[in-house]
Amino acid sequence: MEKAQIREVIARRAALELQDGYVVNLGIGIPTLIPNYLKPGVKVLLQSENGLIGMDSDAKPGEEDPELINAGGGYVTMID
Repeated sequence: MEKAQIREVIARRAALELQDGYVVNLGIGIPTLIPNYLKPGVKVLLQSENGLIGMDSDAKPGEEDPELINAGGGYVTMID
């Protein structure tokens, strides 16, 4: 298994632990991948280590906002 695949497996597993109502601070590294694997309908409030509150999944190519960057330097979206 490639390193990137291992990181995704870990992030998917961690996302399964999150339940409605949780407030979660996501640090740098693998934790920045967790929002991409949340179960549909799970209502959690995510905070990026660099201070973003209400973070959502990675931004799609072409939709990056330079003001919305997670702790790992990746472009993200915010919850509605």
